[in-house]
Amino acid sequence: MDMFHIVSEDRIKKAYKDGEFDNLPGYGKPLKLDDLSGIPEELRMAYKIMKNAGFTEEENHLRKEMMSIEDLIKKCDDSGEKEDLQKKLNEKLLRFNQLMSKRGAKTNSSIFKNYEQKVEKRFK
Repeated sequence: MDMFHIVSEDRIKKAYKDGEFDNLPGYGKPLKLDDLSGIPEELRMAYKIMKNAGFTEEENHLRKEMMSIEDLIKKCDDSGEKEDLQKKLNEKLLRFNQLMSKRGAKTNSSIFKNYEQKVEKRFK
């Protein structure tokens, strides 16, 4: 063991003796373990890190959908179809912003999307 581990262990032992761990939430109760059996073993750590950071599968799915809709809008020539795609994109953006606001993240993405569209129209 190196010096860092020795110092850490000593501080933990001292805190335990002083009773600093007695009033922690969940003290004396069993841990709630996540069922990670459906996730490959080499991806479990990354999954846990993303989950602890608040990243969800729904958020990832919405990001992919928004990107594909944006690509379709860029390649679309029919104005009616373009409007329908824009409505779908707006719905996805709204749902995405709701998810992000629940997490406490700032949701300025729709402002930048509108700005990007205005710039693209000017250059056409």
